[in-house]
Amino acid sequence: MKRVKQNYYGSLCTEMYEILHKDAPKDELDFYLSYAKKGQKFLEPLCGSGRFLVPFLEYGFDICGMDLSDEMLEKLKQKAPNAKTVCTDITKYSSNEKYDYIFISSGSVSLFTDINQCKKILRKLKDLLSQNGKFVFAVDTIADRCKDDNDYRITVSVKTEQGYDLLLKNKNYYDEQTQTQFSPSVYELYNGTQLLQSETMDFQTHLYKFGEMETYLRETGFTRVKTYSSFSKEIAVNDNCEMFLFECCAN
Repeated sequence: MKRVKQNYYGSLCTEMYEILHKDAPKDELDFYLSYAKKGQKFLEPLCGSGRFLVPFLEYGFDICGMDLSDEMLEKLKQKAPNAKTVCTDITKYSSNEKYDYIFISSGSVSLFTDINQCKKILRKLKDLLSQNGKFVFAVDTIADRCKDDNDYRITVSVKTEQGYDLLLKNKNYYDEQTQTQFSPSVYELYNGTQLLQSETMDFQTHLYKFGEMETYLRETGFTRVKTYSSFSKEIAVNDNCEMFLFECCAN
């Protein structure tokens, strides 16, 4: 039996993502753009189908995207054929290039549920930064925990361009000890009642407590860390927000 990769965005997942999240939310996009300066080099790991990377390109910034999903990067290339992208696992990514600004949007750092691996990734990203370079990213918090549900239920239903029905079925379980949200998912594509295609996804996220990521950042050598609770850069003071946003420097 073929092993399902954890948090891999396959063809049906990518299709639904494009329907629901084709464009970046303006407040989130503006937040990441606020750190961008012309003449600098940018890297967006986990860039997906490019809803942030493409606007950066349109503003004339020098940016490279990296993602593990061929399907996501194919969508990106349809929008921006000349975009610089690398298809690889972030743990295996290497480059002689130094970047002035690295950002990871949409809470995607929470996808690294193995904390030791997460620290290695943070250290790798720090080493990719230029002198005084900045790393900006978001994580989900324990306030974003889903209610436990042991049965698969239809949670999303959309129409594709071809008029097919694309369904997402999932269930949820939260592990208190590891702070991991498990949300195994099944994507199904229907033409009427006929099942055309199905795809499983082993979706997991680590939900953070206040002060937790700051410790990991210091351990991996980041300095001058700021923690925000909103895209308007309100300073976080507790766990009562669905996302923490971090601004940190390599030196």
